[in-house]
Amino acid sequence: MNGIPLIGGNYYHIYNRGNNSDNIFYENENYYHFLRLYEKYINPIADTFAWCLLKNHFHILIYLKTDAEIDTSLLQYSTVKKPKIVSPSKQFSHFFNAYTQAINKRHNRTGSLFEKNFERKLVNSENYFQKLIYYIHNNPVHHGFVDKMVDYPWSSYGSILSIKPTKLQRKQVIEIFDTIENFKYYHSVNQNFESIDHLLIE
Repeated sequence: MNGIPLIGGNYYHIYNRGNNSDNIFYENENYYHFLRLYEKYINPIADTFAWCLLKNHFHILIYLKTDAEIDTSLLQYSTVKKPKIVSPSKQFSHFFNAYTQAINKRHNRTGSLFEKNFERKLVNSENYFQKLIYYIHNNPVHHGFVDKMVDYPWSSYGSILSIKPTKLQRKQVIEIFDTIENFKYYHSVNQNFESIDHLLIE
């Protein structure tokens, strides 16, 4: 497992890719199912600030709730018996395992879907937080899927610009950039990642 522990009260950049860099999403329904399972397993233990799903990997920026902030009645487990301690790592394992089982069944495949250990980086400064949001939203442009962030359907960029109800922490994200206009301007300019380059995951 990645050496950084998941501790409540902290912000993390969560990342995983397909085993041997293979695809983890094969069709639109896979993206929808991933998000449904994320809501089931991860929403109860974390607030989400940004996300992006690409064919063979994903990026998520979360705030991991403390034990006192978690509504345990919302938690989903793969076993009938609830554990005495809420484990964020186990919730992520349940999430990845449930998605893997669904994909294997739907696409007649076997074995691991993801790399064994999901990556996580502690986000401990506002500068890092702000640039990471841009980095996550810019990933589809960076990898050549689209020319503009707004044209990519599987990221939180559109949700932040929208006024539709969302479980994304839209208000807090906009506050990081002061206004929605500043958010859009920041995302329209190529950002310099030199100061946080060692913290980014590729």
